[in-house]
Amino acid sequence: MKKVVNILTVTGFMFFGAVSAQAQEAAAAAESETFHQILKRYFIEGGPGFMGIVLVALILGLAIAIERIIYLNMATTNTKKLVASVDDALSSGGVEAAKEVCRNTKGPVASIFYQGLERSSEGLDAAEKAVVSYGGVQMGLLEKNISWLSLFIALAPMLGFMGTVIGMIGAFDAIAVANDISPAVVAGGIKVALLTTVFGLVVAIILQIFYNYIISKMDAITNNMEDASISLIDLLAKYKK
Repeated sequence: MKKVVNILTVTGFMFFGAVSAQAQEAAAAAESETFHQILKRYFIEGGPGFMGIVLVALILGLAIAIERIIYLNMATTNTKKLVASVDDALSSGGVEAAKEVCRNTKGPVASIFYQGLERSSEGLDAAEKAVVSYGGVQMGLLEKNISWLSLFIALAPMLGFMGTVIGMIGAFDAIAVANDISPAVVAGGIKVALLTTVFGLVVAIILQIFYNYIISKMDAITNNMEDASISLIDLLAKYKK
């Protein structure tokens, strides 16, 4: 009996030692993979079909987001400095000098100022209407392509979920063919389903962060435009007196 116990004990130690060695080797292999290699492996395992479409959505969404961020940063101006410069120009050189200041200043606020000054000779009402009308034009330029970014944010997780459904269909097809419901049969399809879902959600999260930043930037510029437009009308009213 003692010999049997000793044999079982030695066998147990050998088994657990082999399992531990295999686990260490697997961990070492996983650690040797770089982050890029892991992403590439998961991308291939998820299937190039839907993963590729989601990747295209990410690339296009990032391109639009970067373009909008650059445009909005270039459209940001120091409105207080511009109002002070226009005030000084109106006091010293009149409307033409103020228009020259606006021509030499970039951004939507300067463009709105220029249109208001252009119509100032027709009265304050005409200048105010020009400011409001051209403000709407500038808002359209600020919001350009934002709807496409919203589309990609909504499209990425939906494509991921579609890949999930197709992966689950493949898993059930494998069960029907093998006539077996063992984990080994359905693991491949379920893994594809989960990978496409994760990738779609990650893309949507990334684009959503950029979208929120762009919206907050647009709101700040819009508020500056409205405040500066009111200041311009006040300056013109003071100049007309």
